[in-house]
Amino acid sequence: MNEQIELLRQRDQFYARARRSVPAARRFAEWSLSYWGLTDWERSADVLLCVSELATNAVVHGVPPGRGFLLRLCHEDALVRIEVHDSGTGVPQVAHPTLDEGGRGLLLVSALSDKWGVGERNPGKIVWCEFALM
Repeated sequence: MNEQIELLRQRDQFYARARRSVPAARRFAEWSLSYWGLTDWERSADVLLCVSELATNAVVHGVPPGRGFLLRLCHEDALVRIEVHDSGTGVPQVAHPTLDEGGRGLLLVSALSDKWGVGERNPGKIVWCEFALM
C-alpha cells in the first residue's frame, strides 16, 4: 500500500525531441498540480514556467536527434520537484542574457525556484529544480 501512495506523488512522462513536446509537458505539469490539489497554490504558475523552460532546454540543447526526454514531477510533503532527464552531453549553466530571444531559461529557473541543479545520469544528465510549499 505504501508503494502505491508514493507513486501517486511522482508523475513521469516521456517526450520526443520535438517542439510540440514543450506545451505537452506544460499540460502534463498542470494536470499533475491539479491532481495534487495545488492548482490555486501561489507558485503554480512558476512551476509551469520552469517546466516549459527546462523542457525547451532539453529539446534545443540536451536531447540528441532520435532521442527524447523524461519529465518527472514529485510532490513531497514540503516541496514540488521538477526533473528533466536527457541523454545529451554538456552541463547547463545560467547564461547572461543578451538582447536576442534566447538564453534566459535557466536564469528564469534560478530566479523562480528555491533550488536548482544538475545531476548525473548515464548517459546524460538530470536538470532539476525545487519549490517549497508555503
